[in-house]
Amino acid sequence: MVGAPACGDVMKLQIKVNPATGVIEDARFKTYGCGSAIASSSLVTEWVKGKTLDEAAALKNSQIAEELALPPVKIHCSILAEDAIKAAVDDYKKKHAH
Repeated sequence: MVGAPACGDVMKLQIKVNPATGVIEDARFKTYGCGSAIASSSLVTEWVKGKTLDEAAALKNSQIAEELALPPVKIHCSILAEDAIKAAVDDYKKKHAH
């Protein structure tokens, strides 16, 4: 779970990974915040499906902001989404380290 102290938005992203292939099969989110934060979360869950953990972690907030045409005042929402996917990938890797 990640949050943005500046605005109070909170985002939680969960991923389901195929252990044999390392590919994300499903992703879900729970976001408390403005419409831009919710849209950023939703977009990320769609984008990461079918990607490897490393591909998902490589997503940049600028890609999210561009796709959603976020205004400058809402860029922090795309940063939050980038942080959320990185946190989900890191959490998965920690729990499944060999």
